[in-house]
Amino acid sequence: MPGPELVSHDDLILCTCGSQEYRPRDVIEAALFRGELNAKWNEFLRRVEAQRRADELDMELDELAIATAAEAFRYEHELITAEETEAWLATRGLTIDDFTEYFMRRYSADSLNENIVPEQIEYISATSGLRELFLAELILCGELDRMTTALLFRLAARCAEKDSNSDAITVEEQIFFDRNKIKPVQLPNWLKQLGRDSKWFDEMVAMEAAFRRRRDALLVPQARQRELSALRLPLTRFETEVIELESHDAAQEALFCVREDGMSMEEVAIEGRYPYRRIDFLFEDIPSDIQQRFLSVAPGDVLEPAARGDGFELCRIIKKIEPQADDPTVRLRIEQRLLDRHFSELASKYTQRRLGAFTSAE
Repeated sequence: MPGPELVSHDDLILCTCGSQEYRPRDVIEAALFRGELNAKWNEFLRRVEAQRRADELDMELDELAIATAAEAFRYEHELITAEETEAWLATRGLTIDDFTEYFMRRYSADSLNENIVPEQIEYISATSGLRELFLAELILCGELDRMTTALLFRLAARCAEKDSNSDAITVEEQIFFDRNKIKPVQLPNWLKQLGRDSKWFDEMVAMEAAFRRRRDALLVPQARQRELSALRLPLTRFETEVIELESHDAAQEALFCVREDGMSMEEVAIEGRYPYRRIDFLFEDIPSDIQQRFLSVAPGDVLEPAARGDGFELCRIIKKIEPQADDPTVRLRIEQRLLDRHFSELASKYTQRRLGAFTSAE
C-alpha cells in the first residue's frame, strides 16, 4: 500500500491574506526581517555540529531515549498510529527519516559533554540543503507555527491600518538598519542575497509599523491592570522544594519524616540520597490534572506524594506569591494575552491559516 503523498515545501501554503498565499520561505524570511531568526538558526547550527561530532566520535546513541522523545511528540500531537504520524509529516513535506534525524540531532546536542562551536554561517548565505534541514527543525519543534502566527498578526494589522504613517515607516527602517548593522546603501545587496526586492522590504516595514502602532495602543497601564485582576490565580507563583523518590513507600516515609519528625526536605534528601531541587512555577503552568492539589495550599504545606515517571515526588510549598505588576514574568504573560486576544480576532477577519492551529506568537 503506497504511503501518503509528500508535499513539496515550495507548494506548502501556511496561510493566506486575501488572494496572497504565504509559504515557509515567506514566514521564515519575515522572521529574519524582524530579527527573530538568528537565535533559532544558531541553535540549529549547534545541533547540526553536535550530530556531526557524535558521528565522528562514533558515539553510541541511546535508542530508548530517542524513541521515548519521539513517542512523547506523537502523544502531544495525537498521532496514535505510525500511519497517522507518516500522514502528518507528509502534509508538511517531511518523511519518517526527517522525523528520526530530528530527535537524533537533539539527543546528540544534549548528550555531548564538550563545548560545541559550529561553523558561523549566516542564514542568507546558507546552502539550500541546510535551509531545508532548518525548515524541518522549525516544523518539528513548533517554531514554524509560532512564526506563522507572528506573520498573520502583522498581515492583519496592515489590513486594518489602511493608511501608512511615514514617520512610523522611517522609524521601522532605522530599527532594521541598526539591528542588522548595515547602512541604507547596503540594503540592495542584502536583499539580493536573500532573493528579495525593495517591494518586499517596503511591505515588511509597513506591516511592522502597523503592528507596532496597534501593539503600543494596547499595552497601556490600565489594560495591564485589568488583565492582572482577572488573572490573579493563573499567575500566582509557587516556590517549592521537591524530592524525587523511587517508590510510594519511600515517599510516604519521607513525608512522615518531614511532617512528624520535623526534618527539612533537604535533610531527608541527603539522608536518603534522593535527588533534591527547588522549583518556581506559575499556577497556569501546572498540568491541568493536578492543579486541584495547589488550590488551597499554604506556605509550609507538604503535599501528598505524586507519581512522576517511574517514581514519585514529594513537594513542599515554600512561598505562594500573588502576581505583581512589576514582576517581569507576569508582565510578559499579561502583555502576550492582550496581544494574542486582539490580534487573533483581527487575524480571523483578514487572514486564514491553512496549516496548523493558533499558537502564541511569543
